Amino acid sequence: MEVTSPVRKPLVTGGKTVHDVTVDVCRRVEEKPTITWFLAVATSLGLLTIGLYAVAMTLWDGIGMWGLNKTVGWAWDITNFVWWVGIGHAGTLISAILLLFRQRWRMSINRAAEAMTIFAVICAAMFPVLHMGRPWLGAYWALPLPNTFGSLWVNFNSPLLWDVFAISTYFTVSLVFWYIGLIPDFATIRDRAKGIISRTVYGALAFGWNGSARTWERYEAVALILAGLATPLVLSVHTIVSFDFATSVIPGWHTTIFPPYFVAGAIFSGFAMVLTLMLITRKVYKLEDYITISHIEMMNIVIIVTGSIVGVAYITELFMAWYSGVEYEQYAFLNRATGPYWWAYWTMMTCNVISPQLFWIKKVRTSIVATFILSIVVNIGMWFERFVIIVTSLHRDYLPSSWAMFQPTVYDLGIYIFTFGLFFTFFFLFAKFFPVINMAEVKSILKATGEKQPAMRESATTTQSVEEMSPTTSKN
Repeated sequence: MEVTSPVRKPLVTGGKTVHDVTVDVCRRVEEKPTITWFLAVATSLGLLTIGLYAVAMTLWDGIGMWGLNKTVGWAWDITNFVWWVGIGHAGTLISAILLLFRQRWRMSINRAAEAMTIFAVICAAMFPVLHMGRPWLGAYWALPLPNTFGSLWVNFNSPLLWDVFAISTYFTVSLVFWYIGLIPDFATIRDRAKGIISRTVYGALAFGWNGSARTWERYEAVALILAGLATPLVLSVHTIVSFDFATSVIPGWHTTIFPPYFVAGAIFSGFAMVLTLMLITRKVYKLEDYITISHIEMMNIVIIVTGSIVGVAYITELFMAWYSGVEYEQYAFLNRATGPYWWAYWTMMTCNVISPQLFWIKKVRTSIVATFILSIVVNIGMWFERFVIIVTSLHRDYLPSSWAMFQPTVYDLGIYIFTFGLFFTFFFLFAKFFPVINMAEVKSILKATGEKQPAMRESATTTQSVEEMSPTTSKN
């Protein structure tokens, strides 16, 4: 029997029963869409439409529409690519690593976090695809070809190709993991469905789930296997993304600290985005009993830890630039702090190093308003981190005669807006038609960590004490 300490706060409040969990979560799927939901989707589609114009113009006229130049050949696109990939880290981390460590507080937030991962990786993939200029031709050059087709055109020594394998594998495993977790909940919605269309659709999505003991046994085995597969992927994806920079000879990039620094930064930004989305979902869907202050506090603690790691990495970079004695490296960091892009550097430092430290104060990390604001601040800071690393290192290279500035064009901005429209359109559709909370997993912890559990334990303890005081009765 699983035992939970009575001093731990319940993970599900409101005295919820198993039936309550089903009703509360399914109600959002079964009820008609609200006006608020329509407005949210319309806003997302508006952003998508505005951005679609920029995407169409880029495809028609090429990436000359962007603000790139001979010196800064990577800027807005790779910044946004790394930023979206980083955001995609938290979902699988919550699902896989926290599952293996038996962290039950993940169970109310893992479903939406996994969905966020899928959508964020799709948004990230937009940038390298568009950077090809002609994606329908770019695919021919980028993907590995069999020897029988001709020469191998791709460079297997390039971390850019490793990115293709790492991110596509990560996306595939994350998608399968997410869908497997949805199957029991799809079956619950199927069994409650009154209309033939919803019964048919959710029945197809449930893959014939019958809820038998054998089915649950296989489900749990597959979940553990996928968690084992996904765990190294969480660490490997951003490690390989960091190799895009670390294997070059550009001052400010050529450093061995990038892999752990990038992974910590990805988890840092990913958790911030999960908090932003979950706080909105919690409020709109009235899920305060399932996404409690304890959940928010635990996620804020993760942000403190990863934000502190990122802060130490910044300081280590500065120290190593000075300690190396390499004047190009020293100038790269001096230029970041005092050069033309100083405002980006200090925005990054303020948002990523100083603001998360506020979560050391319990009143701040248990405040919903403060958490919501700081989660957005962290994501702004992490975007600037990628911008600083990429643009400030490129715009002043070894030859002063080639120094140049980067200015984004409206098409750069439009494509970034397009990804936001795409991301939130996907998320709002998911929030309406899919169960946003993993019902099956929440039900499994209800007895151990629900609000009624302390009373049950107290009752059990009282009964045990009475039996101990009456050995004769106990024997009988």
